[in-house]
Amino acid sequence: MDDALLTLLKSVDTPTVCNAIEVAEGRRGFNRFTRGTMLASAPGEVLVGYARTAKIAAKVPSLAEAEKVRQMRMDYYRYMSEGPRPALCVVEDQDFPNAVGAFWGEINTNIHKAFGLSGTLTNGVMRDLGDLPEGYPVVAGSIGPSHAFVHVTDIDTPVTIHNLTVAPGELVHADRHGAVVIPEPLISQMTAAIDKLMSTERIILDAAKSGMDFATFEAAWEEFERART
Repeated sequence: MDDALLTLLKSVDTPTVCNAIEVAEGRRGFNRFTRGTMLASAPGEVLVGYARTAKIAAKVPSLAEAEKVRQMRMDYYRYMSEGPRPALCVVEDQDFPNAVGAFWGEINTNIHKAFGLSGTLTNGVMRDLGDLPEGYPVVAGSIGPSHAFVHVTDIDTPVTIHNLTVAPGELVHADRHGAVVIPEPLISQMTAAIDKLMSTERIILDAAKSGMDFATFEAAWEEFERART
């Protein structure tokens, strides 16, 4: 992914990316997106990056020895500090849908931002909403006050966030609407697909914003239908 494509992807929302993938595939039915409502720490920001994945739990303490828990945490941080950029931290909370431990607060978001990650996608809990660093958005499953017994359980493994399974290294686009995986074979087609999608949508939007009666709408819609996926 070159800088121009990264800039383009960061300039559009996730629904646009979902639609553009269908344009690239030439059919409806693409389904690698999250389900359900998610919460965004910075609603106007977009997350784009190759997934660095892990799993956590927090409802009860780890059964492992304290040194093992610490080593797993350090292995996690080392893993997150490595890999291609742009990168996105994608963490599954195994306590979902009853997640209680906020792994994503002021300390952890600053650490991950310093590692050069673009943000976090999780089904887990975030907190410290007034103190999260600028430029490191979190899209999470819930908000809560405590870290409980949060500990890392797995690293560099497929994870599932709101019914979307993400493998390490997959390209993810996320915002306040949720997240979508951009299939690797389609990455090089995204610029053209987004351009086509936007030009097609302008057929209706331009007509609507200029004021239209039904006859004008009907003509615009017929043109739109011929052009859309």
